[in-house]
Parts: sequence; structure tokens; C-alpha cells
Amino acid sequence: MTVLVANPSTDLYGADRMALETVAALRENGVDVVVTTPVAGPLREKLAELGVPVVVRPVPVLRRGCLSATGILRILWETLVALPSCVRLARRSDVVYVNTVTIPSWIIAARLARRPVVAHVHELEASAGRIVRAGLVKPLLLARHVIANSAATKEFLARSGCRSRLVYNGVAEPPRPIAEISTTAPDPVRLGYVGRLSHRKGTDVAIDAVALLAERGIPARLDIIGSVFPGNEAFEAELRARARDLDVTFGGFSNDVWSAYERADIVLVPSRLEPFGLVAVEAQLAGRPVLSSDAEGLVEAVAAGETGVAVPAGNAAALADAVVRLLKDWPRAVQFAQRGKERAIAMFSPAGYRRAIVDLLTEASKR
Repeated sequence: MTVLVANPSTDLYGADRMALETVAALRENGVDVVVTTPVAGPLREKLAELGVPVVVRPVPVLRRGCLSATGILRILWETLVALPSCVRLARRSDVVYVNTVTIPSWIIAARLARRPVVAHVHELEASAGRIVRAGLVKPLLLARHVIANSAATKEFLARSGCRSRLVYNGVAEPPRPIAEISTTAPDPVRLGYVGRLSHRKGTDVAIDAVALLAERGIPARLDIIGSVFPGNEAFEAELRARARDLDVTFGGFSNDVWSAYERADIVLVPSRLEPFGLVAVEAQLAGRPVLSSDAEGLVEAVAAGETGVAVPAGNAAALADAVVRLLKDWPRAVQFAQRGKERAIAMFSPAGYRRAIVDLLTEASKR
């Protein structure tokens, strides 16, 4: 069997890392894999280590700025232009695996090439209008199998008339031992944020929470690891201005997320919208208490009151309050860290993910 894996980028954020996990699963089962992306990037080096070739095919990628009726129409036109070369590449495979709804060209190209499609959905646009939701979901109806990365994503797809199968992301444990958190409350507390710098991820909420802590005389440092999407540099400039005079550092993108978690006493995941919550799971695997928002998939990634604390999305005051409560009851924070690690290992096993993905792609290939 040969599988063509279509991914919208070659970054190393959540969905990209799941694409890498999928490729690793296929390779360990003797499947030939080719990956296609619109551009080159750091994911390419990881794929080279697995002996997997990358073919660059410029195709339109849905971004937040495209999520309007006009934007969807423009994407459809660009898709038509890109289709011929995509169809030719799809014909060389037995199955096409499309990772995320942001590259609908590949679903259409695979069907035109008469190849079965498995579409993996990592997005959840519950607040989008009817036309936008239709533009995102309708191409999925052409797939043989649709995978949802969380129950929240599965429910969103169901409301849009698309059936899917739930497969939680497989998240590997740290590749090296991570120092355990102190059994005594830290002073000052070091907060960690890992992920895209974006309004959706609530980077601004984390900074505002640190400002509120400073106003209360509670020393706190926030380390931010991540970068913006190209074209969203103005948001990073806004964040830096917001963080002026606060103990906030911007470390940029890093391949070594585990060091970021290890430096943190508490990890913040303040997303306004979150289909899954990879950072929350990784932080728990690193043995760190997590303060998250109550957005969609984060409710599944973090068991509030058992492995972490959930606060209303977009509420910096609630996030700051949660930090204070943990500092005043640090033994509870240590318990969260211990229970969170145990739950993450049991619930988000890479082995379980790999079995499910390989089974679905094998089933899809039997046409």
C-alpha cells in the first residue's frame, strides 16, 4: 500500500505533529508514504529522518482570514487551478490521507483520481456562519472515512451533517526524564505558554493574567514559546506592547517543547477555541499542573478538578485567580500534576492512535 499524506504546512505545531505521528505509524507497518505540502519547512527534516519524501505542491490553504463567503469562493477558484497537478500526484497512491480541512483541494483531487480519501479533522469552527461551515464541511462528504480529534470536533461535524470516527491524538511522553515540580509553592511562580501566538489561543489572556497578578503584588514570570502565522505579525507586536513592563519573555518557536514545560511551575492553556488541546496533554505528560480554559476539546484533555483547573475562556481575571488558588494550596497542584500524567498516559496513548489510524487507512484501501 502507498499512502499520500497531504498536510497544510511543514511547521511543527499540533496538526503537523499528528501528521508526523501518522507517517511514523504507517512506516512501522511497512507502508510506503509520500508527503505533500504547499511549502517547505522544519517538518521536512523530521520526515527525512523517517526516509519519507516530500513533494511540494502549491495549493490554497484555508486560514482565518479566508473564513467568509468571499474567502471561500476565492479558495474554490484557487482549488480549481491547482487540481490538475494534485490529481496526477494522487494517482500514484492507493489512499490519500488529508490532514485537516484547510486543504480541500486534496479531497477533491483524490476523488477525481478515483482514490479513497481519509480526512482527519483538527478544526472546530462552531462560531462560523452557515455558509462558512458548509464550505469547510461539505468537501468531507467526499471522504471514505472522516476522523475527529475530539468528541467536541465530532459533535461539530455531526451538526453539519458529517459522520466521523473519534480518534484522540496520540501524544508521546517526554524523550528524557523531566524534573518533577517542587513540593513547595514557588516564589516567584513561573508560568509557561506553548503554542501559536494567536487570538484563538488566548496568548493575550495569559499576558493580561500576569498583569493582574502584578497588580496584586504576586510575582510571576511568563515564558511564551511559539510564533505567529505568516501575515499575523501585527498580533505579535500587539502582544509585545501589552507585555511591556511585565516579566514576560518571548522565546519564539522551539522544537524542544519539553524544556519549556520543565521550566514552568504551571502551564497556561487559555484558548478561546480549542478542538483538542495538545499542549495541555503534553504539559500533563511533563508532570505539570495545567490551568486551561473551558473551550471545547480542552474539557476532554484536562479533567477539571482532578488533573487541572478550567476557567471561562477569554477571562484573564479568572485565570489569575486560579493561579493564586493553586499557589495557596500547592499540594493540590502537585496532585494535579501526578494525576494528570497518569490520565494522559492512559487516554492519549501513541500506540492506540497508531493502531486506529493504520486500521482506518487499510480499511479505506480495500476498494
